[in-house]
Amino acid sequence: MLFLARMDVVFPESMSDETKADFQVKEKAYSGDLQERGIMKGIWRVVGEYSNYSMYEVDDLDYLHSVFQGFPMFAYMNVKVTPLAKHPNATTDDFFRQL
Repeated sequence: MLFLARMDVVFPESMSDETKADFQVKEKAYSGDLQERGIMKGIWRVVGEYSNYSMYEVDDLDYLHSVFQGFPMFAYMNVKVTPLAKHPNATTDDFFRQL
């Protein structure tokens, strides 16, 4: 099953720059692992915001939730998930092969 997620990160104002930088390093490693394993199909930043859209392919919602919980910044994320299905007007079977 394919899911689109929008993730908005909101750090507390009291968090130090060093702590934020540590989170960013850990996030990069975790999302890289998800991409290498084929769970995260892509990630796009939202220009001007501390947000991203990312695409996931998983078998069930419980697993997707556990993937989200694995993000080091999860406690500071607002996540909105949209399930996706192939549209009958789609002209290709494999969007990702074209990227």
